[in-house]
Order: sequence, then C-alpha cells, then structure tokens
Amino acid sequence: MRKVLMAALLVVAAMSANAKGEKDSVKNANKPVFTVVKANPITSIKDQNRSGTCWAYSTLSFFESELLKSKGKTYDLSEMFVANKTYMDRATMAVRMHGDVSFSQGGSCFDPLYCIENYGIVPENAMALPGSLYGDTLANFNEFFSVLTPYVEAIAKGKQEKLTPAWKNGLQGILDSYLGKCPEKFVYEGKTYTPKSFAASLGIKESDYVSFTSYTHHPMWSQFAVEVQDNWRWPMCYNVPINDLCEIIDNAIMNGYTVAWGGDVTGDGFTRKGLGVLVDLKKVRSMAGTDADHWFKLSKAQKNNTLDSLGVKAPELVPTQEMRQQEFDNWELTDDHGMHIYGIAKDQNGKEYYMVKNSWGKYGDYDGIWYMTKAYVAAKTMDFMVNKNAVPKKLRKKLGF
Repeated sequence: MRKVLMAALLVVAAMSANAKGEKDSVKNANKPVFTVVKANPITSIKDQNRSGTCWAYSTLSFFESELLKSKGKTYDLSEMFVANKTYMDRATMAVRMHGDVSFSQGGSCFDPLYCIENYGIVPENAMALPGSLYGDTLANFNEFFSVLTPYVEAIAKGKQEKLTPAWKNGLQGILDSYLGKCPEKFVYEGKTYTPKSFAASLGIKESDYVSFTSYTHHPMWSQFAVEVQDNWRWPMCYNVPINDLCEIIDNAIMNGYTVAWGGDVTGDGFTRKGLGVLVDLKKVRSMAGTDADHWFKLSKAQKNNTLDSLGVKAPELVPTQEMRQQEFDNWELTDDHGMHIYGIAKDQNGKEYYMVKNSWGKYGDYDGIWYMTKAYVAAKTMDFMVNKNAVPKKLRKKLGF
C-alpha cells in the first residue's frame, strides 16, 4: 500500500511539474534568448544606490575597460573621488553664474575625464567606501544633497556684495564628510602615488576621446555643446547623422572598444527587467487589445508588464532624424541616465541588441546587464564618448582627426 501511495505521489508530482513547466514555457515563450555576437571585457557590476552618480559609475567603468584593453589589468577606480572634485567645480560654476547654472547630483561622461586630466584619480580603496561615513553600505545622497544644495544656493543667490574664500572651505567640509577626503598620497600595490601620478601611470588622456550626438538644430559634421543641464562644462560634441551613431558604436565594439553612453531611459520601452526597445505603442495597444484611452490610464508597472509579456514580439518604430529632433525640442528625449555599452547580442529572431552594463547592482533578469535594441539606442542617445581610434576611418577623415 505504501509503495502504491508513493508511486501515486510521484505520478502526481511529475504531472504537476510538467504542468508547471508547460505553464512557464507558455508564459516565457516571448522572452528573448540571447546569443553573444561580441562582448568586450568589463569590470564587476557596481551599485550607485540612492545617488545620482550614474555618470561617474558608467564612465569609470568605460575607462576600466579601456585599461583592460591597453594594459590587460583590472582596476577599480573611485567614483567618490570624481564626485568630490566635480561637485566642488559645479558649485563654483553655479556661484560664478549667480545660480543661473543648475547645481544637482547629475553630470556627463566628460566630468570623470576632466577630473582625471586635471586632478588625477585614485583606486576605490584609497577613499572611504560609498556610504561608509554615515553608516550605510552604499551611497545614499538623500541627506547629503538636502544639506549641500541649500548651501550652494544660499551663496549663489545671496545678496552679499563680495564673497570670501570661506564658503569654499565650508563646502569642502560637507563634501569630505559625506564622500570622504581625497587623499594627497596613497599606496597602491606597494608603491606610493599622488592622484595625478596614478592617473599618469594609467595613460588616460583627454585627447584620446571624442563624443558624438545627432541633432538638426546645429550643422551636421560640426561640433557643439549639447544643451542639457548636466552638460554644464559644455564640452564639444561631434554632430553626425542618426545612421552614423550605431555605425560608430558597432565599429567600436567589433574592434575591441566600448562606449560611455548617456541617454533617455524613461520611455515605455525601457523595462526594469533588462530590456530597451523602441516600442510602437499603437501596435502594442492593438496587440494587447487596449485602446489609447485605456493604455494611458495604465500605471507604469502595468505598461511594463504588457511590454515584458510581448518580449521579442514587441513591435518597434524605425527611428528617424526628425523623431530625434522633435523629442529633444519637446523635452521627451532627456539626458537622465549613463550606462556602459560593451557588446552586441542577437535574440532568437536575429534582432541585434547592445549589451549594456548598468550601475543598479545585479538587478533585472540579466544580473545588472541590459539589452537595448539598435533602434532604441539610435532614438534615445543624447550623446556618447569613445576612444577616437574606435571611430571608423572614413568618419575620422571626414571629421578631421
């Protein structure tokens, strides 16, 4: 009797497992199955946590890959060193402009490069670890910026007729209290460095890097400073047609280089599970049996669930130059996140995606990696930075570098 009962239980368990497997199979039928075309080396996934420092994490990740390529060695560079130096510079600019230049947590991929060129850089362990000075395990800028922002605004918009050097000393004290003091000297692998001598040992030079964007309010093949608030240093960016954006990224990846990318991740096609798709919402609503009024009443989570369920079947728009310009002018295409593009993959239908390292920890279906379609990147790029040797030769010649 016991043997019969056990056999019956095993049959039921097998049927249950089979039913669950069939259910999961149906549920996940549209989930992308990726095959890597080319993936360049990257360092470990980091977590910016509650801080607006994606620009520091993504760009230093980019430089770490540059060092893997040039030196074959893994480095972990300090985001908080870059943040400390950058926030002082940004505050100085805001004060100089009497508050007419924004002061915020954000930045651009040029900020870490400027820092390395002008102040040097240090390894992660030469600074206090993010969050450690105020009892957290990761960066948390909620209290930090609730103190820092009013301080800067009080100076920038104050009615005093003359400033003294004291305000910078006070600001530096706030920065050091939350981010840690930037060391004048430190020991790395048995050798003593200053931040500048350590940067010199890495060989990262501003002249080796170029940035690209694509808009029609400036002449193509010219350079201009992209007009977004976090691009407050106003570095120059090459303006190229939309089709050249992905051509440059493809050439970089296939030749062993990576890309520091800045763009828009607020649209419906950027899911929290690890995908970036330039969805055609009209077709999505039709496929989901949902009219426009119903769709716009759905929550962000409900929309993302619908898009996730479509997976590889999600219809995409074809991005155009006009679309990019219109969305930029209408504030729909925003500069809200920086990430690190390092590879190309294909799904089971042959569609190509860029493999992107994020800085949200091992979050999402792919442990901190996002897969963004080429259409999404062409449409949603604000700008990106690459090694100038990663640019196709014909474009280098046309642009004169």
